[in-house]
Amino acid sequence: MAPRVLISDALSPAAVQIFKDRGIEVDFQPNLGKDKDKLAEIIGDYDGLAIRSATKVTPKILEKAARLKVVGRAGIGVDNVDIPAATARGVIVMNTPFGNSITTAEHAIAMMFALAREIPAADASTQAGKWEKNRFMGVELTAKTLGVIGCGNIGSIVADRALGLKMKVVAFDPFLSPERALDLGVEKVELDDLLARADVITLHTPLTEKTRNVLSAEAIAKAKKGVRIVNCARGGLVDEAALAEALKSGHVAGAAFDVFVTEPATENPLFGLPNVICTPHLGASTTEAQENVALQVAEQMSDYLLRGAISNAVNFPSITAEEAPKLKPFIELAEKLGSFAGQLTDTDIKTVRLTYEGAVAELKIKALTSSAVAGLLRPALADVNVVSAPSVAKERGIVVEEVTREVAGDFESLITLTVVTDKMERSLSGTVFADGRPRIVDIKGIKVDAEFAPSMIYVTNEDKPGFVGKFASLLGEAGVNIATFALGRDHQGGDAIALVEIDGQAPAEVLAKVQALPQVKQVKPLAF
Repeated sequence: MAPRVLISDALSPAAVQIFKDRGIEVDFQPNLGKDKDKLAEIIGDYDGLAIRSATKVTPKILEKAARLKVVGRAGIGVDNVDIPAATARGVIVMNTPFGNSITTAEHAIAMMFALAREIPAADASTQAGKWEKNRFMGVELTAKTLGVIGCGNIGSIVADRALGLKMKVVAFDPFLSPERALDLGVEKVELDDLLARADVITLHTPLTEKTRNVLSAEAIAKAKKGVRIVNCARGGLVDEAALAEALKSGHVAGAAFDVFVTEPATENPLFGLPNVICTPHLGASTTEAQENVALQVAEQMSDYLLRGAISNAVNFPSITAEEAPKLKPFIELAEKLGSFAGQLTDTDIKTVRLTYEGAVAELKIKALTSSAVAGLLRPALADVNVVSAPSVAKERGIVVEEVTREVAGDFESLITLTVVTDKMERSLSGTVFADGRPRIVDIKGIKVDAEFAPSMIYVTNEDKPGFVGKFASLLGEAGVNIATFALGRDHQGGDAIALVEIDGQAPAEVLAKVQALPQVKQVKPLAF
């Protein structure tokens, strides 16, 4: 029986033809995504679901999807898919992370030109019968400095186009290596340096907790007077209210936004200002981009349904059904070791080294390495997945090394993740016990024994009496319940660590009080 695919959003006819040519039955209902009840009623008849942004793949839909094996998103964002619910039901979720890159980069360049020459306002004035030639005095982009915040796939294309316009390009991206910056022809700088030098700032980073309001009121105040700001990435990267005030005061000369904190954006602090250009999230809206992502998702879904090949999955690595049972607990361990390190790492990563010892060294370690690197990069790059992680790391000049050893010392299997930056080298080790649960057994050479938990606190401190009591008291006074408490030290009176599982999240003010304890060197909240 041939696989059946439902297309519930508008997709290129060429994509429909790819499914048919591969022998897959296709039901093309491009408006079905807007009818949740109807979708839930018929989804049980399909092996695959191809969507864009209109269809919401909710737990309710997935509960009805008895046959569903794969959801393919034509585009990069999967906010409309409940990933945990899909994963729990064994449904692979794929996206097409690179199909929109050129189109989005070109939109940013177009917005920059429109801003520099005031094209929308000049057009409106001229078509209104005015001839205000002296009113619209623009600026040249040649020889100006472009500040790129986020120099990944899209940001690097923007940088390349800007260099072709004879602009100078400076880039702020913690994951951009000096070698990669040299290859791109850009100067890697810190954010404050970029703010002080850039005539135009363009943002090309995902929205994460680390990047939210990266252009805050404080950052905007540090920017060069007369700067122009372009955002075609994600709403929330810029404090819109603060930017509006800076535009009114003249500190910022203009802004061009394609994305907003709230979308659809029917009102916004930027609307109505004379030096602002706004478009309705058109970054990926070209014929070529829509065609590219549609063809890509059809190819990927067909390969999976017919041959079991997995590409650009956001919730599973590229492995076969035979390999999955053995690999699954080690995939979870590798991803969580990476996430642990990623949540602690704020500086440039130069090298990631995965050492596999014992029985795990005989497994398909590429899938494990991809999982570890994805976990490492995800705190800063929300859209990275286990398939794209190696290419994303390579794009940023991060060297990924794999080492295998036959013997694992005290353990049947051991995975060690080592992260090397300009400032430090940090290693974490973990294993999987007989119960199938991943555990962390070593942090920076200090032995511990702890399971990963949804909410944890990691503390490095001096091994002196009184720390544990004071730490526990601070949590207790704040009503934070301790579930488990793992301790370790290198030697008496030396360096020590505490890895504590708590119920719920630790309030920021509590963490600040812990950090203020005299023995404490570092305190970090962790989420797994």
